[in-house]
Amino acid sequence: MLPYQNTPTAKLIADRVRDLSHRKTQAEIASEAGFPNANMVSLLKSGRNKVPLDRVPSLAKALEVDPAYLMRLALDQAVGSTAAKAITEIFGTPTTENERGWLTELRDASDNSDPRLAARSRAALRGVFGK
Repeated sequence: MLPYQNTPTAKLIADRVRDLSHRKTQAEIASEAGFPNANMVSLLKSGRNKVPLDRVPSLAKALEVDPAYLMRLALDQAVGSTAAKAITEIFGTPTTENERGWLTELRDASDNSDPRLAARSRAALRGVFGK
C-alpha cells in the first residue's frame, strides 16, 4: 500500500533525488537528512511514508530545496494530522523565499499601500503565468 504515492511531496523528493544523483547518492541524502536508515528516502519517494515534519529542515537542505516549500507540501501530505492542522492555523501557509521576493516587490511597487487584489490586478498576475 502506497498511501502518499501521488502526492506532490513524493514527486518532489523523487525528482530531486534524480536531479542530484550525479553529485550524491540516496544514502548520502538520507544521512544528511538525519535518517538512520538509508531506505527512508526510498519510502518517501515511493509514497509509502509521509515526510516527518521534524525532518523537513534537514531533508530540504539535503535535497537543496526551499524548506518552506517542502514544509508546505509535507503539511498538505499530513492531511488529518492534528500537528499539521495546528501549525497552519497558528502560522498560516509557509512562504518560500521566492514568494517573499514577490511580496517585497509588491510592497515596493505599491509604496506599501496594502493594495486590494482587484479583478484587473488578478488578471494581470495570472497573465504573467499564462493562466
